[in-house]
Amino acid sequence: MHSYVVVALSAGALIPSLRAVGAEPATVPASRPNIILCMTDDQGWGDVSYNGLKKIQTPNLDALAAAGVRFNRFYAQQSCSPTRASVMTGRHPNRMGLFWPGIKLRKQELTLAQAVKQVGYATGHFGKWHLNGVAGPGKVIPDSDPLSPRNCGFDESFSVSNYFETDWTFGHNGVPEKAAGDGSDVIVDRALKFIGTATEQNKPFLAVIWFGSPHAPCNPTPEDLKAAGGSGYYGEMLGVDRSMGTLRAGLAKLGIADNTMLWFSSDNGGWIDPAKPDALGNSVDLRGRKGDMLEGGIRVPGLIVWPARIKQPAVTEIPAGVVDIFPTIVDLLQIKVEHPVPLDGISLLPLLDGRMKARPQPLGFWQFDEEQPEISTNSGPSAWSDNQYKLVKSAPNHWELYDMTVDRGEKYNLAGEHADVMKRMKAELEAWQLSVIRSYKGEDYPGK
Repeated sequence: MHSYVVVALSAGALIPSLRAVGAEPATVPASRPNIILCMTDDQGWGDVSYNGLKKIQTPNLDALAAAGVRFNRFYAQQSCSPTRASVMTGRHPNRMGLFWPGIKLRKQELTLAQAVKQVGYATGHFGKWHLNGVAGPGKVIPDSDPLSPRNCGFDESFSVSNYFETDWTFGHNGVPEKAAGDGSDVIVDRALKFIGTATEQNKPFLAVIWFGSPHAPCNPTPEDLKAAGGSGYYGEMLGVDRSMGTLRAGLAKLGIADNTMLWFSSDNGGWIDPAKPDALGNSVDLRGRKGDMLEGGIRVPGLIVWPARIKQPAVTEIPAGVVDIFPTIVDLLQIKVEHPVPLDGISLLPLLDGRMKARPQPLGFWQFDEEQPEISTNSGPSAWSDNQYKLVKSAPNHWELYDMTVDRGEKYNLAGEHADVMKRMKAELEAWQLSVIRSYKGEDYPGK
């Protein structure tokens, strides 16, 4: 991989892509936190007991929610690979042509792992990757793959291309290695080994733990299946919850829990089966499911725990999402690079410090329609969501408007009642989409 220039970043600036040069990393603040990004696969917004789940209890996730910032409006993209691209880049996945699961991340994109490595972080990826263009059940990713985790900025990987079950062969730094037992337990155990080594070496670290659960087909351990009353889906959620408890206990044992910034979310809404309610997740009263622009497709559990900085636990209604992870961390570590590119996320540091009263810019969602020969603002469904209103375009010239402060279930379409809001939000959405199209065509990159 290339090395890159890294300099200080002022809050609120656009985050550039990196320019390859032969340069040494810049000095960073002495009090750098460790960073852990945890993400489940197809977990619905209602699939935690702190959001009302009754089928099982999720005590470890509940404890996380009570210890930091809990987002009532936290958003992913509508499906898995697009969300992973947003986490890694802070950009909407359509900007890089990654609008469906199994599409490749563009090599021109700067990843979060590449950015933090330049300021001295050890980096490790564990679990599902799904950014190297391989669809279907998870497969070992060799280091020869140009889009393997190790070729996208990670020093260490224990990864597969997609979802995995209770007995699978992972790629440990590209080399096949058999693992047995619950997949969530396995990847957290490997992550803790990496974390322990980094701690011994007195290096800050970025650990990305992307669970394969509770993605169908669900295959929990027999013990978890029994404890979940025979539900494979919730049996896998028990494994996730247990492993999150193991992770936090491991951090405490190493003495690093206080200055570790731990994120948790799902990658999209649940794959809810209308014929079998709750069989593959639930979204409580939210409309829609995985793949939709409606809240059930994009609103997910979202938490940040960081005791050294988040002194007072809080629940917030301010919208935020996975697209904010990259800019928050880059802002925190004062990283800046040359050649600015558009970002769709914002730094959440003001929110964590209690200084953000509202989101300063809306969140955009968009699903390209692959079958259209020319990408335009009418290519597929889209949505534009600010602190109060959400504009949804489910088809060309079909608009819906919802007041998210009182109607999270999107039951009451206000499109005919607020002409001024509609005009403003339509214009904002179109301007954003035109920016995304420019990125999609390669105009963000040197040499395009």
